[in-house]
Amino acid sequence: MNASRSSLNKVSLALLPVLIALLFTFLVLLIAGANPLAAYGNILAGAFESPRKLADVAVACVPLLLCSAGGLITYAAGLWNIGIEGQMIAGALATTWLINALPLPSYGLLPLSVVAGLVGGALWGLLAGVLRTFGQVNEIFAGLGLNFVAAALTNYLIFGPWKPPDGATMSGTDPFPQAAWMPTLPQARLSPVALILALAAIGAVYVLLRGTHWGLKLKAIGLNPQAARRLGADTTRNMLLAFAVCGALAGLAGSLQATAVYRRLIPQISGGYGYLSLLVILLSGSRAEWVPVVVFFFSVIQVGSPRLELRLQLDSSLGGILQASVALFFLLTRGLRERFGEKKG
Repeated sequence: MNASRSSLNKVSLALLPVLIALLFTFLVLLIAGANPLAAYGNILAGAFESPRKLADVAVACVPLLLCSAGGLITYAAGLWNIGIEGQMIAGALATTWLINALPLPSYGLLPLSVVAGLVGGALWGLLAGVLRTFGQVNEIFAGLGLNFVAAALTNYLIFGPWKPPDGATMSGTDPFPQAAWMPTLPQARLSPVALILALAAIGAVYVLLRGTHWGLKLKAIGLNPQAARRLGADTTRNMLLAFAVCGALAGLAGSLQATAVYRRLIPQISGGYGYLSLLVILLSGSRAEWVPVVVFFFSVIQVGSPRLELRLQLDSSLGGILQASVALFFLLTRGLRERFGEKKG
């Protein structure tokens, strides 16, 4: 009885920020003279009105799941890896480089390009880890700086060495050869392979953090690095490894965006999913089992929001306001809960 009541309390506390955020945006829309119920209805309709829209929701879930899965690993080690966005971009860059540079046979091009994305993201993540562990640069500033470098490098390559012959750089590089296209569903951008990889990644991270020696070691480092070091854990090595694994998963997300969704490199290849994954980790309480739920919620908002402009002449940024509001009120309710909990104690 107590266990079921405890589970119910946890679910209620998780839903409370969502309800407050909905109420907050409800009031914002009323003040702006818009119909809040119509706005929410259009977001849902925009995400669920057709099989193709449902496929788009799944497309948005893939990079968000992969980036969140990677972020859970560094978060377990007590590291706020803001650089996930840049690591995702690095994966897309590495994939594009391999496709452009190496004359590979058609049957080997796609798998090797995905591996290149993994390696590119891992190296970019490792760079942030080196700055953190050896350069004593806070991982937030290191990651943020590397994000800007990755974005600037992408623009340079698209507008420079990888510029299409027709000069249409705003749409990105030339399309990849078909041998480098990830198979997708008919009339959709959803790759079943990409979705399976993303779900497998979050499942693997769940097992890793809960049932492996390395996962327990990461948590020990995250809770108290000095104590973990005294108990024999190599904190530097494990932090670097956490950054590399996180970067590899983010790089895989970037590679899949390039090969399955856009089939080329575009200036905004990351789509902000790296930053959004930080909110996912926050709202899930850094628990892997809750990540798919939060990812699905965010993906529905992401896909459904553009309909607001078409039907209600409201800016689609309302979806971003809703996502940010949920995170804000989650922090607020958690802070109040901890404060009053301490007083009761």
